[in-house]
Amino acid sequence: MAAPTATATLTAPVYSPGDQMLLTVTYADADTKPLTVTIVVTDAQGNSSAPVKVTAVIDPLTLTVTDSSGRIWTRVSDNGAVAVYRAVA
Repeated sequence: MAAPTATATLTAPVYSPGDQMLLTVTYADADTKPLTVTIVVTDAQGNSSAPVKVTAVIDPLTLTVTDSSGRIWTRVSDNGAVAVYRAVA
């Protein structure tokens, strides 16, 4: 099994107290695989619906952001591959 990967960048190298900090995290897991399920409903007379497909991710990653100063990082966005968090310096 491969280990998950992550890279993180801040919007600036130095912040003054009260500045907004944005942290962007790009992450992936080679072992996380999508699963597609196809469903067809058939009634007692043999009439069938059109196929419906649903995709789910098995074993999705969970991202948690903390720092050594105890700031609260709020998630701004997360699409499953790139997440943006905000905190105040």
